Amino acid sequence: MTSSGESTWVLDVSVATRASLEPLRNLGRAVEMRRYMKDVSPFLGVSAPDRRKALRAGWRGIPTPSSSELGTAAIALSQMDEREYHYAAYDLIAEWIDVADEDFLSTFGAQLLTSTPWWDSVDGLVSAMVSPLCLRFGHSELIDEWSNSGDRWLIRAAIGHQRGWKSRTDIDRICELAHEHWRDGEFFIAKAIGWGLRDCARLNTARIERFVVEHLSPNPVAMREIRKGLATAHRRRGVRHQ
Repeated sequence: MTSSGESTWVLDVSVATRASLEPLRNLGRAVEMRRYMKDVSPFLGVSAPDRRKALRAGWRGIPTPSSSELGTAAIALSQMDEREYHYAAYDLIAEWIDVADEDFLSTFGAQLLTSTPWWDSVDGLVSAMVSPLCLRFGHSELIDEWSNSGDRWLIRAAIGHQRGWKSRTDIDRICELAHEHWRDGEFFIAKAIGWGLRDCARLNTARIERFVVEHLSPNPVAMREIRKGLATAHRRRGVRHQ
């Protein structure tokens, strides 16, 4: 351990990440990316494919971390200035997700999700961290805590916590979370509801149709996405029955 309490692994990852991404700086692209992301932070100007390729090469040969080292390194990356380092935080977690233990999400999850938060970093963390760890460990109480937090990004993560589960999705649970926040009116929460129930419509069309009937109060952002999912489900059903 260093005098600051960080392990060598955390420092090695931070150094390797900087060395991988700094040479790829592109000022023109950085300005465009920052504008697109509503000035949430400065950018290096590195595209997603180039970032992932550079990080895979830069992290090659780094030994497997402990769960704590992984979380601490992700926090360190999320506190750097440029947005690509925030993306690297969830890339890092995805790379070593198998070492994350049952305490990882409760220890590091909320801090990562609310560190310079915007839809891009939150959704990346949901896919890389929240969804796989909830599938592995459950974390029902933590999801309830986030859902009741009043923080739009934690709520968005809670609603999306089963992203990609496919046939293992607990549709009633997603409907429960959607119901809790149906009247919020906050755009990013409404989008999360819409996307979650849109995906569920393909798995259990009748259940989502019932949800729609039970929730006729206005939420046009969510309802637009839900109806897209229902329309897709009906089209597929029609093709199968031909």
